[in-house]
Amino acid sequence: MAFPDGTADFRSDTVSRPTAEMRAAMAAAEVGDDVYGEDPTVEALEREAAAAVGKEAALFVPSGTMGNQIAVHLQSRRGTEVVCNDWAHVRNHERAAASWLSGVAFRSVPGEGGVVAPEQVTAAAAQAGYHLPEVSLLVWENTHNVSGGAVVPREAMAAGTAAARAAGIPVHLDGARLFNAAAASGTAAEAFAAEADTVMFCLSKGLGAPVGSMLCGTGALVAEAREVRKRLGGGMRQSGVLAAAGRLALAGRARLAEDHAVAARLAAALEDRLPGAVAAAPETNMVLVEGSALPGGAEAFRAALAAEGVLVGYIRPGVLRFCTHHDVDGADAGRVAAVAARLG
Repeated sequence: MAFPDGTADFRSDTVSRPTAEMRAAMAAAEVGDDVYGEDPTVEALEREAAAAVGKEAALFVPSGTMGNQIAVHLQSRRGTEVVCNDWAHVRNHERAAASWLSGVAFRSVPGEGGVVAPEQVTAAAAQAGYHLPEVSLLVWENTHNVSGGAVVPREAMAAGTAAARAAGIPVHLDGARLFNAAAASGTAAEAFAAEADTVMFCLSKGLGAPVGSMLCGTGALVAEAREVRKRLGGGMRQSGVLAAAGRLALAGRARLAEDHAVAARLAAALEDRLPGAVAAAPETNMVLVEGSALPGGAEAFRAALAAEGVLVGYIRPGVLRFCTHHDVDGADAGRVAAVAARLG
């Protein structure tokens, strides 16, 4: 379902707009000053978020980047390294916040679909010595954005996490789209979350809330996280207005399967009209299109779509990413296919 002006926006699931039900809940929300711990709607959201991933407590933060960075700050040590996949969001897409805020660098390792192998974790830990820094944290990302929303299997996470824990290294999960991973794989979100000490997930991506993410972990760690959030300027006052939308977004997470179905339909239509263009069959809500396989290249396709009111962006140079969410549907996928048919 396109936006009211007719635009079909596939650039990201962050562009989704709050539903009428969310807007009504926001208007009616019971609020208080959350910095004083007095906002009942925020408190309810935090309880529900912690339960959804099987953790003791949760903290409502303005963004996924802030949630990730608080987790890094609390669980790493200045002058050490954080192990992650070489295309991890926390390393590549957060404006070098970890080095700026927490004084850590990244030991990035290659791996298909966001996987970090146990031997990579073990080797990184073992190499610490006179010249190489210690490793103080392992970060997972599930789903893995740059891999096109790929699901990191729980078994792979369990193996890497076991290696980290054997080396005394804590683990954080950037689960910005964790519920997409759960919907696609049939593995419960709390099962993925069990492989990490802290978990961040976004309310403002596929879940459709206008603002906010959740950082989950032990009660003691979340209490510390609240202090760091304050230092970073993330203490929000009557934020129950936002939390009300977040509660509905979280409660409605089963609908993510609909976004996956639209992505699958779009991928099939593009592959039919432009054979070889789709990088891989989508696992969740993203379709990656290789510009090198398109007549005229990626930019010509993007421009032709824009002329028809369809927006799409790049995930990396030369590769377009179509991201589905509750404000695009099968008809919008058909608009993309029609442009592809003309180009093909």
